Amino acid sequence: MNRQPHGFTLIEVLVVMAIIATLLSLVTPRYFQSIDRARETSLRHDLIVMRDAIDKFYSDTGAYPDTLYDLVERKYLRAVPEDPITESTDSWILVPPEDPQAKGLVYDIRSGSESVASDGSYYAEW
Repeated sequence: MNRQPHGFTLIEVLVVMAIIATLLSLVTPRYFQSIDRARETSLRHDLIVMRDAIDKFYSDTGAYPDTLYDLVERKYLRAVPEDPITESTDSWILVPPEDPQAKGLVYDIRSGSESVASDGSYYAEW
């Protein structure tokens, strides 16, 4: 009876592992770049939606909201969105109106992150 060995040799296993490691080294950076792009897109969308809600609140009431939760209470937003960069709802930077006579405290909103975006600008400047 002629028996053939079952399984793989050490060399075959090492070659397969080297191929897998090479493929992972090519794919991993692209994966993390796509995550960062998705967060930036989500931040841009959240800022557009919240700024629109602030504008609608002002046009309906003649005053800016005092907090973001005023927008939720009055049904301009379903919930205060989470800042996708800081992953927190409490990190938003609230910008007051420039006019001292204006009512309310939230004229604009910005991200609370001090990080730099892929285009070289700061998230807090968007």
